[in-house]
Amino acid sequence: MKFGAHMSTAGGIYKALQRGVTAGCEVVQIFVKNNMQWFGKPYSMEDLRLYANELAAGKLAAIFGHTGYMINLGAQPCENRDKSIKALIQEINFATDLGLPFIVLHPGSHLGKGEAEGLKQIVAGLNEVFQSTKTSPVRVALENTAGQGSCLGRELKHLAHIFDRVKSPKRLAVCLDTCHFLAAGYDIRSPKGWNEAMQEADALFGIEQIVAFHLNDSKGDLGSHLDRHEHIGKGKLGLEAFRHIVNDPRFKNHPGCLETPKEADLKEDVENLRVLRSLVKAK
Repeated sequence: MKFGAHMSTAGGIYKALQRGVTAGCEVVQIFVKNNMQWFGKPYSMEDLRLYANELAAGKLAAIFGHTGYMINLGAQPCENRDKSIKALIQEINFATDLGLPFIVLHPGSHLGKGEAEGLKQIVAGLNEVFQSTKTSPVRVALENTAGQGSCLGRELKHLAHIFDRVKSPKRLAVCLDTCHFLAAGYDIRSPKGWNEAMQEADALFGIEQIVAFHLNDSKGDLGSHLDRHEHIGKGKLGLEAFRHIVNDPRFKNHPGCLETPKEADLKEDVENLRVLRSLVKAK
């Protein structure tokens, strides 16, 4: 895998790339706007120029986006659902301006209306979003979830349901989170468990749809549905789980991105990246 981490865009979108390089990242994930606000301002020409300069330096293998946490396509028709659709359209447009290949999205929450209704709303929302951004090449990478509350995506079949029903499945992809896998009840701590999960993914929507991984240890145990990330080897997944994950030859060129707790000096990212690289088998 190509290792990296989520980076802050504070001070300018180009700063995220600089921070990633400083921490030793090969790949970087970013929010394309403030993740706790519905809408953001379009990038200025100067923003895009500085970003393009950093990109042209060629120090990173890949950059991709993550949507804001307020977006919920799984809700029934309401003001917040309308805002979610408009926000996702804006974020895809921002990602297009940045030349990002995909943007990661938590599928959504049904808010007590049941899985079937929630999934129905997600499909309808994505259809609307893709119709409004039909000239964009940016894909939406659905992320598996820990299954907390009424969140959809804890089972891979939820993602497959969406793939099977959207009008533009080529605009979809998948990003798999290791913490979420364990918390949702997938025991990926052994090579056998990991391979079974990948076989399920392949059977449901095709392993080729997986475009990235979030490499996070888990504060919660197997089936806890606790979405709390921990440093690599310090949680309930444990160090050995990451050994077979990062050495899976099917994903040797995929981004493997940290979303673990950290301070502004990024020392935690530096250490987690060191640990991940120490697990990679010599060729």
